[in-house]
Formats: sequence, C-alpha cells, structure tokens
Amino acid sequence: MTRVVVCRASEADLDVLAPLVAESLSVGPVGGWLVPEASARPLVLGSYARLLVSWGLRHGQVDTTGDRSVVAVWFRRVEVPVPSAGWMYDLHRTLGAYASRFALWHAYLDAVVPPVPHAYLAHLAIRPGREDAVRVLLAACHRVLDIEGLPAFAECLGGRPREGVLAGCGYAPRLPIGLEPGGPALWRMWRPAPDAGRSCGGFPPRVRLRRGVTLLRGRRVSSLPGPC
Repeated sequence: MTRVVVCRASEADLDVLAPLVAESLSVGPVGGWLVPEASARPLVLGSYARLLVSWGLRHGQVDTTGDRSVVAVWFRRVEVPVPSAGWMYDLHRTLGAYASRFALWHAYLDAVVPPVPHAYLAHLAIRPGREDAVRVLLAACHRVLDIEGLPAFAECLGGRPREGVLAGCGYAPRLPIGLEPGGPALWRMWRPAPDAGRSCGGFPPRVRLRRGVTLLRGRRVSSLPGPC
C-alpha cells in the first residue's frame, strides 16, 4: 500500500481540490436538489465548491493528502454560530439566481447545530478508490480532537449512514434533516469525545433551532501536519 501523507492545504491547492468537492456533490442527490437544471449544474456546483474551499482556507482548515485525492473542510465551532453577512454576500455574488437554494440548504443545517463546542466537518470529498486515504486523513484529524476532548459533527449525504466512511471512523447517525421542497434526507453524524458519557453517545439531548443562514465562523483546528 502506498504511504498516505496527510497535510494542510493552501491556496495553491484550490484549483485541484475545488473540482473534487464539486464532483462529490454532483454524484449524489443533494447536487440535483441544489441545482435542478442539469445543464447549469456543473458550473454552479463548481463555483460553490470553490467558494466553500476558499472559506475553509481563510476561516477554518482544509486538510488533504499528498496526492490530493481527499479533501476535508473543517471549522471549529466553540459556540453556536451566528449568521455571517460575509458568507451570504459571497454566496449571492458567486451564484446569483442559484444562491437562494444554497442559502436554504445552509439554513437547514444551521437549524440543527449541536449547542456544544465541536469540530464541524463541513465537507469531505474522496476520489473514487481512495477510501484507504480518507481513513488515514480522518484518523490524523481525530487524534488532535481526542487530545483536546472535542467531539466532531458532520452530515452524511448518502442513504446508508451506518455503512459509509464516517461510520467506519466512529461517527454514529442521529435524526436526519429532510430537505424541502422535495429533497433528500441528510443524516447528522456525531463522533463523541473520548470521555463522553454513554447517553446518546455524547450527543446533546436536544438541538437548538435557529433562523437565518450561515456557513460558520470558526477557529482553526490546530496541530495537524503542515504543508506537503
């Protein structure tokens, strides 16, 4: 097996990693819900993916592998995030008429933010056949979180949350988020901190419902390997 090198992404990786994120969105049901017009989907998802990775580089942390076959966009949530005017401005400036559906998507996600400090895995994209690499990458991230005693939260875009990569890395599914109108369900995935209690696997007993749209405004998840 080829050795997997985990490292911090930089602006120089944007042109490689953004298409990987766009492709991961386009192959699942969420991409069709976000951009119903098939002819416009590649361009719109590509623009959104570039914006998301750019925000991760500036406001969070983007981890990748030496061959750039995996990308993970992380944000630190030390408190329930507040709406970000900057994100909304960038979203509408970048996507134009298509921004409203993406804004609705993030409103759904914001409505179920766990009201405890955690690391948020905003997006995970994998080149086909590189599941071994994503496990190595996530293990490196989780070692840091475990030392800090910080849980992790993500959403599963697939229909079998107990069988995917996240489940294999210690994430357990909670109640799904139903996207309306006519959209798929997103499963909330929770990886508790090592010292979490057994009740609900450390997941908060309730979620705090919020209005408005935000990506998240976080601090970096620290101490992962440097550039490669």
